[in-house]
Amino acid sequence: MLPSMDARTRKHHVENEDEARLIAEASAAKRDRLLASFSLIAGIGLIIGLPFALREGAEFFMPVTAAMVVAIALVPLLEWFERRGVPSRLAAGLCLIIFLLMALFAIGSIVIPATDWVAQVPGKIPKVRAALEPILDIAKNLDRFITRTAAQIQINQEHARTVRIEEPNSVMGLLTTSAPHLLIQVFFSLLVIFFFLAGWTAMRKKTIVSRGSFEGALTTARVIQQVVDATSMYLGTITIINVGLGALTAAALWLLGMPSPIMWGGIVAVANYIPYLGPIVSALLLFLGGLMTYPDIWGALAPPAVFVGFHLIEANLFTPMVVGHRLTISPLAILVSLSFWAWVWGTTGALLAVPLLIIIKTVFSAAGTPDIAGFLFEHGTLTHVGEPDEEQEEERREMQPAMVDTEKPRT
Repeated sequence: MLPSMDARTRKHHVENEDEARLIAEASAAKRDRLLASFSLIAGIGLIIGLPFALREGAEFFMPVTAAMVVAIALVPLLEWFERRGVPSRLAAGLCLIIFLLMALFAIGSIVIPATDWVAQVPGKIPKVRAALEPILDIAKNLDRFITRTAAQIQINQEHARTVRIEEPNSVMGLLTTSAPHLLIQVFFSLLVIFFFLAGWTAMRKKTIVSRGSFEGALTTARVIQQVVDATSMYLGTITIINVGLGALTAAALWLLGMPSPIMWGGIVAVANYIPYLGPIVSALLLFLGGLMTYPDIWGALAPPAVFVGFHLIEANLFTPMVVGHRLTISPLAILVSLSFWAWVWGTTGALLAVPLLIIIKTVFSAAGTPDIAGFLFEHGTLTHVGEPDEEQEEERREMQPAMVDTEKPRT
């Protein structure tokens, strides 16, 4: 009789423990979902408010962000100097000097000839108008048709207002009015690049060592290295490709007899950093330059046609072959990032759109992305572990045989 009572008591005790555990798990799940709800609401508010904050604070955020992207891209060069015994501050100064020399060469090869081209615009207007005469005739006929149609439906234009915008009379005037502010931002950006690179090694070590666990330190080190590798690899390879595209375009324009071929090659190289829109802008500028150079529209079409041919080969054959599948990004993500950063920071934002997208994608792929669909439809939380990349999968497959416990021989 007594053993049966002990069995029933133990069974009842086990059932109570199971029930208590289920209640605790349900409470923990509700608490997690409540915290996830607050996090989701805060995240939505941050997403809505952040663009306006970045736009209003562009004088601070834009140079800092641009400097950080450039500094991350220069980290491999910094580490190359440090591996050869160069002190951190001296290595940071050398990296900054190399970057400045490249930037000054690019700016000088574009801005100085562009000033002469802009000065020639008023005198070239009759030539451009003569070359565009067939297209202007079509436009005039279309304008007459629209005017007659508007008159028939009696569009009231009495309250239309004319707005006149005062602009500087020359490029030098524009540069003079904006030079002080621009110089301050450039100097601030250069300081950020230097001090970021000078303290990179110590900052990375402190960030890794300060983690509370070995796994956390290992993950932090991996994410930092992945961000540096992805950003520097993209900017390095794209820079080489763009310089090659600009050089080929400049050589072709020189053969076509177009003035300032180095300037046009520089414009092509810089604009090609902006996906999709950059090549379109380059083709339109080359067409305008062709109108100012050649007597008819067919000659003016030769420079953009040559560039478009080079660009199609570069974009569809050479870039995929060189960059490879490691930096493949969704075209939709590129367009969204491009439109967002261009709206926030203009041309500078468009140039930074893809590097910033790569950095954000790398961090989220390692840290995990919010699983909003699972939270809304599957009674889960917002946590979603990022998918491992191919290098992590390869490392895991290599380490797996070593992690298998082999049976020890019996003695």
